[in-house]
This record gives sequence, structure tokens and C-alpha cells, in this order.
Amino acid sequence: MSDRIRLSAQVSPESGGQRLDQVAAQLFPDFSRSRLQGWIKDGSLLVDGERKRTRDSVYGGEELTLDAEREVQGEWQPEAIELDILYEDSALLVINKPAGLVVHPAAGQQDGTLLNALLHHCPELAKVPRAGIVHRLDKDTTGLMVVAKTIESQTDLVAQLQARTVSREYECVVTGVMTAGGKVDQPIARHGTQRQKMAVVAGGKQAISHYRVINRFRAHTHVKVKLETGRTHQIRVHMSYIHFPLVGDPVYGGRLRIPPGASPELIKELREFPRQALHARRLELEHPDDGRHMSWQVPLPEDMQHLLALLREDGEIAE
Repeated sequence: MSDRIRLSAQVSPESGGQRLDQVAAQLFPDFSRSRLQGWIKDGSLLVDGERKRTRDSVYGGEELTLDAEREVQGEWQPEAIELDILYEDSALLVINKPAGLVVHPAAGQQDGTLLNALLHHCPELAKVPRAGIVHRLDKDTTGLMVVAKTIESQTDLVAQLQARTVSREYECVVTGVMTAGGKVDQPIARHGTQRQKMAVVAGGKQAISHYRVINRFRAHTHVKVKLETGRTHQIRVHMSYIHFPLVGDPVYGGRLRIPPGASPELIKELREFPRQALHARRLELEHPDDGRHMSWQVPLPEDMQHLLALLREDGEIAE
């Protein structure tokens, strides 16, 4: 990846009368409006060789030229943390995230994150916002994540996520016996008093989860969830909202439920399961460079496989 971005484009007659920043966003769709506005202000983006203001109008026929440096984003340090990389090319990489790995530095944890690991694996990601991270998994959720390796790929992947064309399927183990699958369409926002929690809140952001039963057990259910939106803690909040909280969830888990007569091993596993039993199992998207349809799938991690094996031994409910 070059250290400079050099592009040019001509304003069409149809765009006459529009603001410069609006037209720039149309002509250079690989970059966000705010980034283009910054380049207009600092003189990296010129109109017929002259500096203009973001709100200035264009008339059609002008030549927009962009010559900007790819800035290093943030002050984060690379760290040699092992990554389970399933796929990588010049535009993106796909990883299988383990439990316990925080995705992005935040207050209280500035290192030891996926972002630090990505910067070590691919130093060029220092020039991509958030080191190419376009979506997140909670610290203790396992499974598939896609990372953009260029600003252009990042813009494309974010657009796919916003258009809801990226398919993300999860598997989880919930407390309670579901009779059938369904859909949860309930808005999510910060909890009114407990700010570390999310909750179903009228006026929150739209959140839609589709779920179906994989297997039923005496007091638990193995469930597949497909996200239509991607809000913080969405599956955990939605499953708790419909009274089927995830096994092991320390925030939304509710009361422990143990089947009568369960084996000591299953009782111990349910009491001590170390995290929310949630795994991002399948991911589908279009490749940012050529539109190829791509998909990946990873098996459940060992802790969830062990939990499900004990639940099956305890008693599976036939369809």
C-alpha cells in the first residue's frame, strides 16, 4: 500500500450546484465524508488546482485532485499475540477470535487486544482507521470476524454491513426449552441506570435477530441466531428479553437452572461455565475488490462442545 493517495476525477454537469464535499463523496466513494472534508480543509483535495471550502458549490466540469498522505491512526502499539487466521489477501483477513480477547483498546485496557495483534501481524494497518476493524465481538464471544486491510476495503465492508448484506450466523446455548424459532425486533440502547449494560429501550436503535432451534434438552436449548443488525450485546440482550438468557452470561444470564437429577458433572459445568455460551459460526460477504461471494464457517469451540455433550447425555428432547 502506497504512503500517499493520489486520485483525480471530473465533476459531471449533473452535479452542478451541489456542495463540494457532497460531490467529493460521490466521486471518491472509498472515503468517508468526514475524511474528505478534512482533506478539503487542509488543501489535500483541490478544485482545478485551487483550495476551496467544503460548503462551496461546484458548477460541473471542474477537476478534483486528491493528493493526501495515509496517516497513522491512533497511538496503539503492535503486540505479538497469536491469531487464528482463516483467510487473508491484500484486501481483507478473516480470523477465528478466541474467548478472552478484547477487540479494541478502551478505558481500562489499552493493550493485549485484537487491534494490537493486528498491528503486529500487518503493520500497514496502522494507516487504516481502527486497524481495519469493521465490527466487533464481545471479549468472551468466540468466532468469525472480518478485518479490512485498506481504507477502500473498510469503506466497502462498512457499506455492506449498513446495507445488511453481510450474513452473520451465531450459535448459542440458552437457559429454558424453546418450543420454536422466531424473530426479535426490539430496539436496543444503554440501560437507563446501569451504563455498562444494554437493554431493550423504546427509542433505541433498531435491532433484529432471527433465531431457530437446533436441539432441545431438558432445561436448555441449542439455538442458531442470524443477525439482521449488529448492536452491542444484541443476541445476549434479545435472548434475555424473551426469557431465554445465555448460559454463563455474567451480565444478562439470570437465574441458574439445573435439570432435576442432573449428573454432578453437568451441574458443575452449568455452575462454572466461564463465559456466555455464544459463538460466531458463519460469515458471508462480497469481496470488496471484485464482488465475489465468500463464506467461512468454524466449528464450535471446545468449551461449548463439551457443554452440549453433557446436555445430550442428560437428555435430548425429540422433535
